[in-house]
Amino acid sequence: GGAADIAQLRRQMPLPETALELCAVAGTFAPVKGDVLLANDASETKMKTFSQSGDLAKYRILHFATHGALAGQVRGSIEPGLILSPPAAATQADDGYLSSSEISGLRLDADWVILSACNTAGGQAANSEAFSGLARAFFYAGTRALLVSHWAVNSDAAVVITTGTIDALNAHPDIGRAEALRRSISALIAKGGANALPGIWAPFVLVGNGAI
Repeated sequence: GGAADIAQLRRQMPLPETALELCAVAGTFAPVKGDVLLANDASETKMKTFSQSGDLAKYRILHFATHGALAGQVRGSIEPGLILSPPAAATQADDGYLSSSEISGLRLDADWVILSACNTAGGQAANSEAFSGLARAFFYAGTRALLVSHWAVNSDAAVVITTGTIDALNAHPDIGRAEALRRSISALIAKGGANALPGIWAPFVLVGNGAI
């Protein structure tokens, strides 16, 4: 509850590579490319408006590439959430922070949600069980599977893993989401270098329905 500290949200490190990630994934779908919301369009107001109109429930895949926060990491809120583009001034409806309770109130009908962000598999509070925060909120909202992370992630590796997962699934539609993620991670490890270290790829997991 409470309003997030907008000044703190604005001080978060920019993630310019996330725009490339979203555009790359959106461009893989045919015959119609996916919709991409960037910068000020990627707002809490936009998400809630889409939800209320029923448009959000029309999407089979939702992909968020942004900062994720555990409970207590954002001043003014005690909940985990996703940092979206903050408004000029905080309101009750939009403070730039999509908290877990707000997520659970969205109207989704998604086969899966990709959360390319840090700590999205974390608990609702300290010492609580895993997947009790954002993951549970998205399941309540109506998704059937989630790609989430267990700890802070390397943003460049996140781009490679998420785009590789979608590429694998598009190339082999019958393999399922879980196998597509495994193939993407395996390809990253095979390239060697720093990204082959377990600390880089191990946080990413698929929960829920891993099949098509």
